[in-house]
Amino acid sequence: MSKHVTISPAEAADRLAIRELVEAYAHCADRRNAKGQMSLFTPDTHFVVFMNAKDPTPSQELHSREALAPVFADLNKYAATTHFVGQSTIFTLTADRATGEAYCLAHHVTVEGGKRRLMVASLRYLDTFVKSEGVWFFSERLLYVDWLDERALS
Repeated sequence: MSKHVTISPAEAADRLAIRELVEAYAHCADRRNAKGQMSLFTPDTHFVVFMNAKDPTPSQELHSREALAPVFADLNKYAATTHFVGQSTIFTLTADRATGEAYCLAHHVTVEGGKRRLMVASLRYLDTFVKSEGVWFFSERLLYVDWLDERALS
């Protein structure tokens, strides 16, 4: 059980803004809004994917906002996606920098030959955030895939 302390209105607003940033990422993904999704990152962002969370070697590593375009466009291969954002934790928070972790269950539906399939991925994101001109952005996002499950849909 965590001990709750009184926080300032500014800290509460920052914590809410960071949570809304994490949720906006999932919302943009599910709406296929790649430009909106990219706008959530700093221009010099660092985005790293670990398709196997137990393997320390990244599957993909990108070093700019523009480099994210094909990653987010790749979602268009799915007939539908739904990203459920679960718990999120802020580890550190200052006036203009923060770190945290967020969990997500990502559901991806494909349709091939009239048959529908569902792939569910359990994702964890280790994030570094920066605040610029009053707005929070991802400056680094490490995506870890903890497990995948695939099955036929009715």
